[in-house]
Amino acid sequence: MNAPRIIFAAPASGSGKTTVTCGVLQALKNRGIQVYSFKCGPDYIDPMFQEKVIGVRSGTLDLFFSPENLLKRLFCRHAKNAEISVIEGVMGYYDGLATDSDEASTYAVAKALEAPVVLIINGRGQALSALATLEGFLRFRPDSRIRGVIFNQMSEAVFNALKPKIEEMGVAAIGYVPKVPDLVIESRHLGLVTPGEISDLSEKLLKLARLLEKTLDFDTLIGLSREAAEIEYTEATLPAKLPKANIAVASDEAFCFLYKDNLALLEEYGASISYFSPIRDTALPEKTDGLILPGGYPELYAKELSENTAMREAVASAICAGMPTLAECGGFLYLHRELEDMNGRFYPMAGVLPGKAYRTNRLGRFGYITLSPKEDSAFLEPGEEIRAHEYHYFESEDPGESFLAVKPNGKRKWDCMIASGNLLCGFPHLFYESNPKLIERFLRRCAGEE
Repeated sequence: MNAPRIIFAAPASGSGKTTVTCGVLQALKNRGIQVYSFKCGPDYIDPMFQEKVIGVRSGTLDLFFSPENLLKRLFCRHAKNAEISVIEGVMGYYDGLATDSDEASTYAVAKALEAPVVLIINGRGQALSALATLEGFLRFRPDSRIRGVIFNQMSEAVFNALKPKIEEMGVAAIGYVPKVPDLVIESRHLGLVTPGEISDLSEKLLKLARLLEKTLDFDTLIGLSREAAEIEYTEATLPAKLPKANIAVASDEAFCFLYKDNLALLEEYGASISYFSPIRDTALPEKTDGLILPGGYPELYAKELSENTAMREAVASAICAGMPTLAECGGFLYLHRELEDMNGRFYPMAGVLPGKAYRTNRLGRFGYITLSPKEDSAFLEPGEEIRAHEYHYFESEDPGESFLAVKPNGKRKWDCMIASGNLLCGFPHLFYESNPKLIERFLRRCAGEE
């Protein structure tokens, strides 16, 4: 598949990747170009931000969740109708799963997708020294794939003085971003804010895009994206005779952490998806066969969720009657008897689980994990695995012990999740494509076949 694409990477977090990516996306959209945006890593926030605030379709790319062929297939699934795909890297360009590894790094994604890379270097307080950083990243891996550079927080005069030397290094001098503190788009760490909470951001992005039109060479940038090689991959084999099932997915301000590829797999397997709001709706969608409660911010809307007694009772009644249900992180919190809000007040929730969910002052079990059931469950069997990610400041009186979670380096592991009948819930955010059998069994149970 021919898919023009470019990756924005940086030596470290805080270099300006998010600001440049958002500004470029806005500028491309303003030009009428069909653009698709991707974020490397397990982040929900940046894709949600780009869709709601900039208005471009967006998703994630993650080599821990997806082996190379799957990564290519998922990329092509979304990029097939785009004139250009813009991929924002994560952390430093070569930073991977371990301190001494580039596994699952932005560099690894660039290699897998054979994508040209533009390195964004923070040039604050530097002139010629900024080129030493560029040269170091070019030399660190002979196949760095770095084809262009943008200097952040650099003046026009300094950039123009450096431009000939940049080109002597065989790298396109795409441009610079001057110091514009009022136009900086801060990196939004998971759990802090949602796009709807940020005022006047659309106007800020329009101003940023107009600035970048003057300081970046968009023709060269687009030209680099078109030099990417065609992507070849093997299609997945679908399970035979999957039943039709109607799946209700919670989706509103409180439940907004949804991997697009999870939803796409459900649809690929023939599921019909209906969305509902636990904040505003009073009943589940008609003919619901299965329920998915994703992550999000129920703690920010605990009062509204609690006051919607009809929905709390509808969810509890459906699950207690045996409706197959997947609930993760925020959805897991919603199933508790009570949930503490950000002000320390506890509110009644669905009551499917007897304990309380409460706030802590520290980040909980954070990062990538591989999950395996400790005993036979409805959706996974012993010996099978699925990959996931955890990130939460809340805790449960009973986080479960049905699954074993193992960090990528294998040095840390813990019990987690509750698997009871047709209910699977816990803090981990699951990536369904890492083991589609879970969804196959989920849909079969939704249709009453198992």
